[in-house]
This record gives sequence, structure tokens and C-alpha cells, in this order.
Amino acid sequence: MGYRDVAKVGLGGPVGSGKTAMVKCLVPRLVEKGYEVGVIANDIMTQEDADVFRESFADLLPEDLVEGVETGACPHTGIREDPSMNLAAIDEFTERHPELDVVLVESGGDNLAATFNPELADYFLFVISVAEGEDIPRKRGPGVTQADLLVVNKTDLAPHVDADLDVIEADASEVRGEDPFVFTNCKNGDGVDETLDHIEREVLFA
Repeated sequence: MGYRDVAKVGLGGPVGSGKTAMVKCLVPRLVEKGYEVGVIANDIMTQEDADVFRESFADLLPEDLVEGVETGACPHTGIREDPSMNLAAIDEFTERHPELDVVLVESGGDNLAATFNPELADYFLFVISVAEGEDIPRKRGPGVTQADLLVVNKTDLAPHVDADLDVIEADASEVRGEDPFVFTNCKNGDGVDETLDHIEREVLFA
């Protein structure tokens, strides 16, 4: 069984948008629903996010289903230009765990241009934070416009950074057209179940 036989969900977005927090929210929900889950964290030169996941998921996932990929270059490299290291890690996952259902692949933090190679991600979430400014959606970066699902995270911070969620919603609606977006707050779980519903409907139930 190879990497093409397991659902692959990519999570991209700028540094600090909440990608790691979103993975930490999604994995327990996926496990609770009976899915076997693998997690890959991309970073340029560290295993920091992977170590966070290993600790967070110690009671949920086998240790060999959490992997850190050190790209050694721009985060684009490992998820778009040359996803071979990620695909190799997924292949190893499936060899060790033939019943694996889904792998979450977190990109290293990048700007609005980070997108996933279609061979690496069957479904692509782009996570932004309201703290980055309410104008992020209307800047129309490739991540915002091309993601299967736009995730507007950290909604709890909106009052503290003078971000108007109504403006963000209107801009996202205009930019995304018929493509979906969700508002989330990983601290209290708002919007996470809706995010999971999209993943299940588009990838796991497909």
C-alpha cells in the first residue's frame, strides 16, 4: 500500500496563523470518529512542531505516525516544488500501518503564496489569523484563492486588533465565490467541527 491509497490533507498558512493548533484540534476528533491518523510537520531546520505533536498525541497516536520533515529551504519546497520527502514519509506510514485513513500535512509557516502540490494534498486548508489584519482575504493571495477551504482563525482576537469579522466575511465571500470558508477559534473549538465536516465530506467520504 502506498501514499496514493491514503487521504492526504494539507494545512498551510502564515507563521502564527494557528496551523499547529488546528492540527491539535482535528486529530482527537478524527481519532474519536474511528479514523487512523498520521501527522507530518514541515519546517526548515527543526523538529519543533513535530515534537509538539508527539507530546500532544502521545496517548492518541503511535509514535511512528508522527513525523517531522526538515525541508532545509523555503517552506514552499517541501509542499509544492518537491514534495518527495513528504511523500516518502507518507509511504512509510502506510507500510507500517496498512489501515491508515488520513495524513495531516502541516506546512512550515509562510506568506499568502503557500500552496500544496496536488500529489501531496487531496484537500488543502489555508489558515489565516484575524490578527494579521482584516484585509488578508481581499489581498487574494494564492493560498486564499486556491485552497479547498479557507480557515479564518483566532476570531477571539478580533476585538483586540480592530478587525471586523463582518468585513472579513464579506471579503472572503467575494474572493472565494462558491468555495467555502469557515471562522474558527481553536481555544474554545468554535468552527473546528465545521472544518472537520468539510474534510470528511470532501475527502474521507468521497
